[in-house]
Amino acid sequence: MLTFLGFAMIATFLVLIMMKKMSPIAALVLIPALFCVFAGKGAHLGDYVIEGVGKLAPTAAMLMFAIVYFGLMIDVGLFDPIVRGILRFCKADPMRVVVGTAVLAAIVSLDGDGSTTFMITVSAMYPLYKRLGLSLVVMTGVAATANGVMNTLPWGGPTARAATALKLDAADIFVPMIPALAVGLLFVFALAYGLGLRERRRVGVLALPRRKAPEEVAEVAEAAEVAEDEQTEGVEGDLVAAAAGSAAQGGCAGSAAPGASTGPTPPATAASTPAATGSAAGAAPEDGFQGLDPDRATLRPRLYWFNAGLTVALLAAMIMELLPIPVLFLLGAALALTVNFPHMPDQKARLAAHADNVLNVAGMVFAAAVFTGVLTGTGMVKHMADWLVGAIPEGMGPHMALVTGLLSLPLTYFMSNDGFYFGVLPVLAEAGAAHGVSPLEIARASLVGQALHMSSPLVPAVYVLVGMARVEFGDHTRFTVKWAALTSLVVLAAGMLFGII
Repeated sequence: MLTFLGFAMIATFLVLIMMKKMSPIAALVLIPALFCVFAGKGAHLGDYVIEGVGKLAPTAAMLMFAIVYFGLMIDVGLFDPIVRGILRFCKADPMRVVVGTAVLAAIVSLDGDGSTTFMITVSAMYPLYKRLGLSLVVMTGVAATANGVMNTLPWGGPTARAATALKLDAADIFVPMIPALAVGLLFVFALAYGLGLRERRRVGVLALPRRKAPEEVAEVAEAAEVAEDEQTEGVEGDLVAAAAGSAAQGGCAGSAAPGASTGPTPPATAASTPAATGSAAGAAPEDGFQGLDPDRATLRPRLYWFNAGLTVALLAAMIMELLPIPVLFLLGAALALTVNFPHMPDQKARLAAHADNVLNVAGMVFAAAVFTGVLTGTGMVKHMADWLVGAIPEGMGPHMALVTGLLSLPLTYFMSNDGFYFGVLPVLAEAGAAHGVSPLEIARASLVGQALHMSSPLVPAVYVLVGMARVEFGDHTRFTVKWAALTSLVVLAAGMLFGII
């Protein structure tokens, strides 16, 4: 009974959000509450929710202060050189933009944290996608899949969990898997290339607006200083548009204005003139495009190396586990805010500018806590896992590594990594050991599902990705799942071909 209810609850949730019948927050809360009642355990719903919230509270705190920290770093211009480098590489070519997304996400994923990867990637790439009219689900899908492959790094989480659960050395699990993971990453780049060609055929190769000359910037600034309420409506509109483009960076360099369309903007024609392109770029409120304004008031060029050093030190401390990650981001955000914006009104303005993203992501995480709390508390997860393991034919015993790799796709998508690695993996390893299959092979095979796992509704980081990109979670799921699953299967096939699994 609980097995059926567990699968039915997950299926109902996915169908409703992909059909856009419910918002993710509402679905994450109401559907598990309903199924908890169906399971006859409605009286314990409060306990399950509190337990789930307690487990995810540190994650929510980490995401809250990480959004503030990286939002401040975007405001002060830390990532502007990266964006300019990507612009030089992409040259407004959709294919290069999509491939650049995959490369950037893979590189930033070296820090081992999906949330920071998505914040940096979306902040850098969102303006390009909006300006060129590219599909935003392509950006979220490519970034999530690339991060999923890189999430297998020893400090990323899954490898450490597998090593702990089976009492193995993380290096013995990860190092032999490098060739297979490299093949998976190459596949992601090839996928990005193919999706980029498709976007190129759809929108063509466009021209980005040129940067204003210094004298033009000076004229705008001078006009702003002497502006009076009696000025003409046209001049006032220009100044408001310029101010909006500068202040938009408070929304994580990718937040659409309230009420703006969440889909890609209609692309300009390939024959657009520079003048027309520049005009379109100035219409941020209409088309939702808010790029990294090179002249925004929040830039702190004199503090660039301080901010760069602080970020490197923060990431290094995360990898070395000097302090819990939520504490590191809390300290980093407080220090960055104090040094870059020493005046109280400026600090309040920056915090208010990022409050929308913080509230959305934190709300998603705590709503997900209801879902995971009910799944775990009612015993649905255990019954589902036991049923899947029990359904393995006896003749597949000598091939338990392959079975583990295949099961890792659905199980890490429908379960948390903790639930899979500490609850299911030991059972699979024990079954494999009875047929002479090494626990190392089982552990390595368990990593192949991570490309799909990073788009699971139970992963808090995915809500950072879709929230900052202004993409519906259902749209992201519908687009990404097939490509992420295919990537996982490529990693599994490569592992078997190389004799790793």
